[in-house]
Amino acid sequence: MDLAKLSHISMKHLITLHVMLDTLSVTASAERLCLSPSSVSKTLSQLRLSLDDELFYRHGNKLVATPLARRLGPSVHQIINDMNQLVTQEAFNPAEYKGRFSLAMRESTFELLAAKFMAHVLTLAPNIRLDIFAKDSVGFEGLVKGNLDFILLPHDRSQPPISQQQLVWETLLNDEMVCLMNPEHPLASQAQISIDDYLSFSHISISDSDLNTPFFEMQLAQQSRNRAVPISVADFGSAALLCHHSELLFTCSRRWAETAFQAQGLVTKTMPLDYGEVAYSLVWHKQSMNDPALRWLYQQLLEFTRMEFTRMEFQ
Repeated sequence: MDLAKLSHISMKHLITLHVMLDTLSVTASAERLCLSPSSVSKTLSQLRLSLDDELFYRHGNKLVATPLARRLGPSVHQIINDMNQLVTQEAFNPAEYKGRFSLAMRESTFELLAAKFMAHVLTLAPNIRLDIFAKDSVGFEGLVKGNLDFILLPHDRSQPPISQQQLVWETLLNDEMVCLMNPEHPLASQAQISIDDYLSFSHISISDSDLNTPFFEMQLAQQSRNRAVPISVADFGSAALLCHHSELLFTCSRRWAETAFQAQGLVTKTMPLDYGEVAYSLVWHKQSMNDPALRWLYQQLLEFTRMEFTRMEFQ
């Protein structure tokens, strides 16, 4: 252990690197840290000398993190979380807290939960800032790098979670999948549809590079059968809109289909095959629970989500 070299790196350097990895902008980092851009640049210069690495370089009009900077990201995030735990002496008080939280979810999950949840949290912690990102723009890597606090998403429970061992998955509730179609669709008048009916029409799929192939897709492949999928979109809402104007079929969450504005007017059919277990899950980095503010938000997410879905079941 090179203690002399380590003595040249302070929490100021680590926090600056952490924020720079999030923003990739000296100006934005300075605003986040309430410092001047020149002060951030000076801190980065000191860290570059200590680590003997450029850390960030300009490509066109954008800053890009070097491989070393990206590799350091998760470790730096953990160090900051651990230090925050050490210096937090008082019980967390949401009414006085002035920090920020970041969550990612699909637009469909946002429609189901986020608007009401944000209103609920802001009544308890009026000085916080909530940053909500689209799941397709900031994925699980954001949790690993410390750019996100939580991800909330529906998924096939048979899809193995991604390989990052440091991520924790918690099921908020179970759901099931249904098949949506235009009311003028040739299958709309049938009381039930068969697997042959289901496969005889083209489908809209939801793309997610973070998750593996769903259980039912693997089942079909084992039978040398597959769906024709001419269109893939990032979220349920876009797929439902396409259903309104075509004979494409769309397989989605029943809870979303029953409440979403975009799904109104579409015909819902029970799936003609075993889709597997489906759930809405909350995902976070295991180090996040060291932060009392994130523990509080986690508890709020659990209580509010379960209360809201219970309310939906009794409507």
